Amino acid sequence: MQTLDELGRAVRAARQATGLTTVEVAKVSGRSRDVLHRLESGRDVSVSSLLDILAAIGQQLELAAIARPTLGDMQRRFAHLQQEAESESEQTTAAPRPRRGRR
Repeated sequence: MQTLDELGRAVRAARQATGLTTVEVAKVSGRSRDVLHRLESGRDVSVSSLLDILAAIGQQLELAAIARPTLGDMQRRFAHLQQEAESESEQTTAAPRPRRGRR
């Protein structure tokens, strides 16, 4: 994961998978519910808070090298450009051509 939003969603999913409530995680981790809410909402928290919350839900932080994007990743990332180009192409081919008058 590369963004705070992705981290927050992953932490929330892991917490929910354990069946623990935010109150329970806050109590076990020694952190406030507000810190947990900030983390799960994709906002910044301290590294020590992150590690305490992860430990409370039975998770740990692992580092992974950033992989180069696959062709599929790139196609998804730039799909909107392809759609725009196709839309413009349809508009120009669908427009009637002006008729040339005979003299």
